[in-house]
Amino acid sequence: MAVLLHEADVERLVDMDLVMDAVQAAMRDLGEGNAQNQPRRRVFPPGGVLNVMFASWPGGGVSGLKCYTVAGGKARFLVLVYDLEGVPVGLVEADRMGTFRTGAATGVAARSLTPPGPKTVGVIGTGWQARTQVLALKHALEIRELRVFGRDPERRAAFAREVGATPAESAEAAVSDADVVVTITPSAEPVFEASWVRPGALVVGAGSNFPNRAELPAELVNSADAVVVDQLETARLESGDLLQAGFDFDRAVELGAVLAGKADVKAGQRTVIFESHGLALWDLAAATTVLSAAREQGIGEEVRLF
Repeated sequence: MAVLLHEADVERLVDMDLVMDAVQAAMRDLGEGNAQNQPRRRVFPPGGVLNVMFASWPGGGVSGLKCYTVAGGKARFLVLVYDLEGVPVGLVEADRMGTFRTGAATGVAARSLTPPGPKTVGVIGTGWQARTQVLALKHALEIRELRVFGRDPERRAAFAREVGATPAESAEAAVSDADVVVTITPSAEPVFEASWVRPGALVVGAGSNFPNRAELPAELVNSADAVVVDQLETARLESGDLLQAGFDFDRAVELGAVLAGKADVKAGQRTVIFESHGLALWDLAAATTVLSAAREQGIGEEVRLF
């Protein structure tokens, strides 16, 4: 029997600490060569986009895929999970879960790529995805000060109240002297200037996964001491931040390699960029946590297939 989980079920079941731990374990396995991830592929039917991405995580006992459409101003996300014998075990409506896995990846990167101690964090973006970026950062770091910026003053103030942050009056005010900077916007152009970033900061570009969109300035990309990507194959296809800057991908390090101890990268003395594009492996990792919780709590609809 497969378990069907709707968005309301996921909202009841999803836990950031569990998702972060699962994402970290899956990424470590990827770095060790014990997991596989295939980048997103897109086709463009009239009026929309169909996206498909898939992965295998033997360490978590699963393989599967995420597919989603964007059409008519609405996105519809589904994650299909198989066990290692090829039996479908889960079908998850995955909009909310997707925000958690994206935030979790930022949290994993932040706690892996920064030194211990309290941090000043600046977040640019106040939308749906920004909330779980902040949630993950709060779970991952000891935060001394959290600043948020978005272009709409009322929305910025409301978001700051919701997440317990200080509303910054400008992108510069959010970024300046921050130890960790996160961008999570739909912008096609850089949302801050390289000169605003403190030397030694960790900068996370989490909003762009199209080659023609760049949130980070080219000057910062090309002057960073290290650039860490979620997956090199994916970055070559999707990283507008790096592609628009003419970045030499031979310089990139994969996050999985850092987690597996095959690469040593640490912000604090060096300026580090983490490019987050979104991997199907993260979706599988997150799905294992909500499906496990669903079975324990008797939540979800059992669906007989085959």
